[in-house]
Amino acid sequence: MNATHAAGPITREHLQQYQSQFEGDPKNRMAMNAVTKNPVHAVALNREVVASVNHVYSHMLKSNEATAQERSGRCWLFAGLNLFRVEAMKRLNVDKFELSQNYMMFWDKLEKANYFLESILDTLSEPTDGRLIMFLLQNPIQDGGQWDMFVNLVKKYGVVPKSFMPEAESSSNSWVMTSLITNRLREDAAELRRMSARGAGMADLRARKVDMMSDIYRMLTIHLGQPPHEFYWQWRDKDDVFHRDGLITPQQFFNRYVQFDLDSMACLIHCPTADKPFNRLYTISYLGNVAEGQIIRYLNVEMPVFKQAAVRQIVDGKPVWFGCDVGKMLERDLGILHTQLYDYASVYGAPFRADKAERVEYGQSVMTHAMVFTGVDLDEQGRPVKWRVENSWGDKLGDKGFLVMNDAWFDEYMYEIAVEKQYVPQELLPILESEPVRLPPWDPMGALASAD
Repeated sequence: MNATHAAGPITREHLQQYQSQFEGDPKNRMAMNAVTKNPVHAVALNREVVASVNHVYSHMLKSNEATAQERSGRCWLFAGLNLFRVEAMKRLNVDKFELSQNYMMFWDKLEKANYFLESILDTLSEPTDGRLIMFLLQNPIQDGGQWDMFVNLVKKYGVVPKSFMPEAESSSNSWVMTSLITNRLREDAAELRRMSARGAGMADLRARKVDMMSDIYRMLTIHLGQPPHEFYWQWRDKDDVFHRDGLITPQQFFNRYVQFDLDSMACLIHCPTADKPFNRLYTISYLGNVAEGQIIRYLNVEMPVFKQAAVRQIVDGKPVWFGCDVGKMLERDLGILHTQLYDYASVYGAPFRADKAERVEYGQSVMTHAMVFTGVDLDEQGRPVKWRVENSWGDKLGDKGFLVMNDAWFDEYMYEIAVEKQYVPQELLPILESEPVRLPPWDPMGALASAD
């Protein structure tokens, strides 16, 4: 403790004051009796909100069966592939279809490992106990990701139907695999830094890195299986018509059956903190997966622009990938996201006061999860009232796996959307081509969607 500041201990008088204040209000005893016996969420649950929720929307896209990421943080991959399967199902003329999330996970982990080792080579002069190295070592291949990271994987590796690389134990329950590979990567980082300290040149370091990556590839293959480089594609459509394409690559499958224009997309964020002026482009240092891929690019826009882009894309019949802080004001079993869902103020006798900017600045809220909007309910004036959300937590929650989000929740806890550039105001489009402001790796907007 700084000796120049007097200590401020909790005194006996303080304790007597706190106890007296607690016992002076009978509602506190009632709250204590309720919460010591039941989860606080159950006590605080606003039954009026629950009773008012319905799953009827003025604009609602065709629903597909809910997917399940199980005990993994692959929500961003599931959300992206759920966009793609809408297009693939049209071209294949099928009612049910999934793309392999395990396939994407394999390449993401491999690319993240390489990205991490390249970051270590880029920071050899940094002290081991410095903030940057400690940050890089924290979670080098965590499950989470961002829209631009998803784009990088698809452009390089394509996609495959789920049957050609089905789920594995470690794709559905990834913690042990990720932990063991992380241990190996930290050892590799230490070795590369020791080699550099002894005078090894970059050519020798990168040659050693290639050998290290062979070990990572082997570990991933043991856990997830061997990803196909080509596969024999044939199927029957919903009219029982047989089709055969023959031997194709994952890239060819994407180009023929998905045909999603990744270059037409823009990533918008809403972050109202003072250090990030609106209508500016941002990126995050040392955040990515594919070393040679595109960098993270966020256009920070005001809420009306952010929201209207999502509305227009849904009204035009196209789903929207998005990132949010899913753990806030969520009733998981009922599938409700609503700002008035829990009446904590009545339970504790005091409200939570922070606004969105303060929650971000003080570590109370960041993007934690990615999902897909598949509907919006607009009132008579065209203003959104609630949103239909396709999640990846299976079909047992909410409306067969779909959540309902009230519009006020959108304002408070939505952070990122991927929309077609045609839904971005014309005057903002040139900003997408500008040089982004580079934010430090630990910036709150560098958080990765990974909730399970």
